[in-house]
Amino acid sequence: MHERAPVATSARRALRCFPKLFSLFILVLVTPASGAAPLGQELAGRCRAWAADARNPWALAHGVVLEGQAFRASDGRLASDVMVSDFLRRTPSSEDSPSKQADLFFESSTPDGTPVEPHPALLVKTLLAAGQPPSQRFTTAWGTVTLRELVEDVKRDFRMEQVASPESAWKLEVLSLSARPGDTFRDGTGRKVSVDAVMERALATLEAEQAALASGMKAGRPEVPKRGEGIYAHPCGGLHYFQAVAGWARHPSVRAAWRPRLAAQVDVLLYRLDSETRQYETAWASAPSQREQVLAQMLKFQGHLLETLGRFRDDTGWRPTARQQDIVERARRYLENTVRRMDETGLLAAPASVATRNRQLALDLVGDTCHAARGEALWSRPSAGRTP
Repeated sequence: MHERAPVATSARRALRCFPKLFSLFILVLVTPASGAAPLGQELAGRCRAWAADARNPWALAHGVVLEGQAFRASDGRLASDVMVSDFLRRTPSSEDSPSKQADLFFESSTPDGTPVEPHPALLVKTLLAAGQPPSQRFTTAWGTVTLRELVEDVKRDFRMEQVASPESAWKLEVLSLSARPGDTFRDGTGRKVSVDAVMERALATLEAEQAALASGMKAGRPEVPKRGEGIYAHPCGGLHYFQAVAGWARHPSVRAAWRPRLAAQVDVLLYRLDSETRQYETAWASAPSQREQVLAQMLKFQGHLLETLGRFRDDTGWRPTARQQDIVERARRYLENTVRRMDETGLLAAPASVATRNRQLALDLVGDTCHAARGEALWSRPSAGRTP
């Protein structure tokens, strides 16, 4: 679920020696195979099958990412009901807490290591993003809870200093999806929090985390090495963080105020496509023993990138220029080639078979296949976005 498989320094140096070879290699790679099933159909089919395990709420959440509220677990229940009814936990209210509310929470994982909510607020964010209304009720072992109660619990646990954390993306998106400009709330210490101030700090954090990439882009460098710093210290390369921040611009007043700053961050995001692809291709060529991990990282990055750009378009009414649209289409071709290579190497076998040799890789395949399916779906249809 986190980015791994760092690119070797020697591999990066080798790539810089062969920029023309890289360009030619990519042209060959993106040629689609004749008779192949449509990419979106293949990815969506695998996501639906792999994410339906009723014993794995994290996987179910990724099915919901693709299919929305209608996604069902393998036992026939709605995935959202399984996620909450089977896995929500509660601690009694405490007289020492200013809120005096029972604490509702999801464990990070089950005792056997199955992920539940490895990133804080991931499941609540998933329910909101799927369009569940705040009044939606879920049955638990002790009674019913509403989505509004789950959101309020996230707010009580929120602290302003968390904004800069790589793990804050899902909490930020809960705030973004449940609030409007001008809204405030009280955290668990009783402190008043302005959602506008939270999101402004989050945008500044995004700018700081992508600063090295922005500098490389402005300098015309073909790539900026991934070293696990800045945006690369975030899960999934910071693309969830970008989604959380940029989604706040669904509001016209925010869009107007942030327009030039967000445009600059979108340019950085587009620049990342070839910057990172160069490094993945070098790792693929120079480290044969790591090819499964490299392909998994390519799927993660390309799928999340397409999803992030598609969501930004639909949330804000962004209209890509011809050059920007060309980059999006190139990302789709890269993703198609990645899936083809995964299929050829056997990495797209059932996750259960992959798990026998690498459980984390099997989990990543489930989640990242669903994100890739969503990203491809967003760009396979006309925009449903807002007017700028």
